[in-house]
Amino acid sequence: MSTEDAKYPESPLDRFHAVIPAGGVGTRLWPLSRAAAPKFLHDLTGSGSTLLRATYDRLQPLAGDRVLVVTGEAHRAAVCRQLPEVGDDELVLESEPKDSGAAIGLAAAILHRRDPETIMGSFAADQVISPDDLFQEAVREAIYTAAKGKIVTIGIKPTHPSTGFGYIRSGAALNVEGAPNAMTVAEFVEKPSQEVANKYVEAGDYVWNAGMFVAPVALMLKHLEANQPVLFAGLQEIAEAWDTPQRDEVKARVWPTLPKIAIDYAVAEPAAEAGDVAVVPGTFRWDDVGDFAAIGRLNNAGDVDEVTVLGEGARVFAENASGVVVSDTKRVIALIGIKDVVIVDTPDALLVTTKEHAQLVKGTVDALKASGDTDVL
Repeated sequence: MSTEDAKYPESPLDRFHAVIPAGGVGTRLWPLSRAAAPKFLHDLTGSGSTLLRATYDRLQPLAGDRVLVVTGEAHRAAVCRQLPEVGDDELVLESEPKDSGAAIGLAAAILHRRDPETIMGSFAADQVISPDDLFQEAVREAIYTAAKGKIVTIGIKPTHPSTGFGYIRSGAALNVEGAPNAMTVAEFVEKPSQEVANKYVEAGDYVWNAGMFVAPVALMLKHLEANQPVLFAGLQEIAEAWDTPQRDEVKARVWPTLPKIAIDYAVAEPAAEAGDVAVVPGTFRWDDVGDFAAIGRLNNAGDVDEVTVLGEGARVFAENASGVVVSDTKRVIALIGIKDVVIVDTPDALLVTTKEHAQLVKGTVDALKASGDTDVL
């Protein structure tokens, strides 16, 4: 029996600690999602549970109370209301957004200081996943694979040739005990054109990159140090002070100086080139709810005719109409003879567009910011 086996005689699952990055505003879901109330704080599926709460509940059977949440200081109160189980030591607050490299890297550094043998899993708070048991099955495979010294990404088997997601090309099977579907990663590829996306789906060895990572914290930090030494040094300084009275002072001084970079570029892609990344394909249903058309696809909310309706007490009348209505008011919304419409009604802003143009909402937010209309952002 190895030293590692002696220390963890039961299972690599005992070393697992979940991390939930809860950041990003979700500008394509404006005016529902705003800086003060980003999309992960909303119930976007009509399930009665916000995206953040659903993410925590999905991970709890695997991690127990070993869940670290990374979010903005401005969202502390809302996150604590939705996740009262998460204590101060498991809440990492960012004074300003620094992208996923800093957020996930700091979580890894803190967990490594507490126990260098930890296997962490990072799962964004703003994704819709079902059913939970298939997700948990994939995460378990990823944990067993990570225990063999791999950074593991969970890729989603494509249901259609999407141009909105990055892809991962899988390689040879790894033959890991407890992870029969684990494979090497041949390469990460950026969002493709429609023609290329069609080829990826036909090829069968490409999966969507959902941004889910499971890895030994020591291996994550090794690649972070090699590829982003300035970011690594800053995160280490904060992590060393994390469980001491100096936490706030050190974080306030160091965090604003950190470079912004996504975890894919800081760790995953360089690690893949070094042969340290594996992929476990997920067969569960997954959506990052990137726009209002995605809400229509989810089909869990109450429908009126062919209109997906979200909003407690929403008053919608539809005749020969289809689309998505999200209402935060008691105003009656009548749709007659209109197809694939998107209407979002809030007390101080009204959005009217179509599913086809739903991705363009981000441009409206940028224009409002540029014109100084920040009161509705």
